[in-house]
Amino acid sequence: MRIRRGYLAFLTGFVIGVVVASIISSIYLRRTGSATIFGKPDSIEIIFLYSSEKQGWLEEVTPEFEKEFATRFGITVHVKLIPAGSHESVDMILRGFKPTIWSPASSIWIPYLNKKWQEEYGGKAIAREWVPLVYSPIVIAGWKDFVEKYNITGFLDMYNLIKNGVIFKWGHPDPRLSNGGTMITILEFAEAAGKKPEDLTIDDITNETVLHIVRTIESAAVMYGKSTGFFGSWAVESGPDAITLFGVYENIVIEHSLDAKKKWGTSIIAIYPKFGTLYSDHPFVILDADWVNEWQRFAALQYLYFLLGEDAQMKAQKHGFRPANPSVPIDEDIFNPENGVEKELRIRVLKPPSGEVLEAILSLWEKVKNPGV
Repeated sequence: MRIRRGYLAFLTGFVIGVVVASIISSIYLRRTGSATIFGKPDSIEIIFLYSSEKQGWLEEVTPEFEKEFATRFGITVHVKLIPAGSHESVDMILRGFKPTIWSPASSIWIPYLNKKWQEEYGGKAIAREWVPLVYSPIVIAGWKDFVEKYNITGFLDMYNLIKNGVIFKWGHPDPRLSNGGTMITILEFAEAAGKKPEDLTIDDITNETVLHIVRTIESAAVMYGKSTGFFGSWAVESGPDAITLFGVYENIVIEHSLDAKKKWGTSIIAIYPKFGTLYSDHPFVILDADWVNEWQRFAALQYLYFLLGEDAQMKAQKHGFRPANPSVPIDEDIFNPENGVEKELRIRVLKPPSGEVLEAILSLWEKVKNPGV
């Protein structure tokens, strides 16, 4: 079951109290073997395996949660923060790492983990319910002068520029290493096929015309990196002569646009693909695994409630993330054209492909990437 943004109000106020109360009740009444569990523990440790883009935000707010939890419940809680790449985090879980909470950069990894988990271990899915923590859409970042000259609105515009002999330099993270690179590659395939990612089939992505379009776009690539954040820093340092357009998260544009203008006299701006984009929605998943006990689940739910609170969500915006809690206003000092982005997004939000299609796209990458990079 996926809990959508429209249902985030469910997580606030009265209803979350009902959910938490029911879990407390189950803790007091639960039986393990022949022993009944009563009372409460002195301390709880929860392990949070999360995508590294959130590191600055989580390291800032988590100590506040630990203090608040101890004051409120009289229990010491320690949140062990483990940053990792999204694809890497899937591999870690499959190899035996046992987090309480998992938060890849995007929910596209949830069906992929479930597919791999069931292939490896059988039984039920391990990631069954989730809630987005923050949002950052995938965008095509580009130097303002070039973007406005050619009126670039999406990946097919880039394809047509190449077909018409316009030379530019493209780049994005390697999809085998980076969530951002994976999402960008999915969007390339989807726009080339003219179908939403959720509707893509294996036949669609192996179609020769689709492969030709994606391969043509990738022929302009000059760099594939291991992280999305790397591209923002590298682009600003290297300038318009080194790279023209690159696929990143929106928060990367916010972070670097003003510095780029100071250094090069032109800023980088976000292109929100007209065909639609995927949101890096940073799902919060309490794993449905035998190593997660009821007290850990209780603490994890309180942590989720805290992270969706107004104070934590406002602090997330300082790091370039849009709030997932719909009651928290967008900070206009951060999300504005001066920072290369739009305050209000009027683009089609796409859903991820199936786990089977995602796995196939990652395999097809070897056929479409620029072999010289």
